[in-house]
Amino acid sequence: MKAKKFIAATMSEVMKKIRAELGQDAVILHTRKVKSGGFLGLFQKQNLEVLAAVDPAIASERKANQKDSQRPAYYDEGQQQKRIQDNTNVLLAEISDLRKLINETKYNKEDAVLSRLPEPISQELNKLKKQRVDEEIIDEISASLMESWYKNDDSSAENVRLWTEQLLTQKLKDISFGGISFAKKYINVVGPTGVGKTTTLAKIAAESVIKYNKRIAFITTDTYRIAAIEQLRTYSKILDAPLEVCYNLEDFAKAMQQFSDYDVVLIDTAGRNYRNAEYVSEINKLIGSNKDIETFLVLSLTSKYEDMQEICEQFLKTPIDRFIFTKADETATVGSMLNLVINYQRGIGYITDGQDVPDDLLTGSPQKLIQAVMEGK
Repeated sequence: MKAKKFIAATMSEVMKKIRAELGQDAVILHTRKVKSGGFLGLFQKQNLEVLAAVDPAIASERKANQKDSQRPAYYDEGQQQKRIQDNTNVLLAEISDLRKLINETKYNKEDAVLSRLPEPISQELNKLKKQRVDEEIIDEISASLMESWYKNDDSSAENVRLWTEQLLTQKLKDISFGGISFAKKYINVVGPTGVGKTTTLAKIAAESVIKYNKRIAFITTDTYRIAAIEQLRTYSKILDAPLEVCYNLEDFAKAMQQFSDYDVVLIDTAGRNYRNAEYVSEINKLIGSNKDIETFLVLSLTSKYEDMQEICEQFLKTPIDRFIFTKADETATVGSMLNLVINYQRGIGYITDGQDVPDDLLTGSPQKLIQAVMEGK
């Protein structure tokens, strides 16, 4: 089978190109919208990208049929009628199959499509589907895998997996990953209540002291929960690090000045209802335009993906550098990490998979993310 990509502004233009190069027997395997041209990302035009293919055997059969139809009148009329009837039966069978496919797609479009792909490709895409990776991302991966399938002689399951990893790596190549680099003094964690901000901050603090021998200090603005203050106070005593509790912006400014000689100052913000616009506004005032603050948005992997999206929409109104994903040990599906990283173009700082301090803290990387999604862990 011969496959090729075609790009044009409209479907009619694409179809003209397909007919011109592949003939009337070409079939469309995948269609998506793409942007091209422009200057510095502006004024881009939207085009259609279509992956089409043709089976040479079908094209040869059509030519033979056309040659038969051009034979003179003395050609055996009985054979002509039989051929016409055979072709009609084939056409009716194809129509029946098409109707069946349409009925299947009404109930489970994804399964119907995946079942018709080569088995190694179907297996890899099913892994992504089970991890609840976005359908749009799966469609793009599928189209590229099919293109590689027809272009390469070795289409083993091992190669298909390698192609999938390469495609995901390509999608993540321009996104910044990794924990704190100590290039900025102030480390701020934000997020909704119950996601584990305070515990995660303690893990980062312990790693900074034990692994990197840094002088650290704590600031907390979470004055809504006494337990959170006491928890952070316990960690500060264990790590021999000072703690300041700030009730307003003036207290916060004084604390930052007080700890200006420390290597790292870790800031714990209040966990409140993320739908509260006033809460997000307070965080904006807290962070302000200070370029020496690095901010992480903490999200729990046990949350519903729709809620995680809404949280991102709210908090990304503030300068968020990277994500921290918690409770990885409490869920079997981690595709939401990949979806959020790609959709919001923010990398992963850390992934936590337990409550132990300073353990159960993994530094984020594209390789770890891809492994987690493809292996389900």
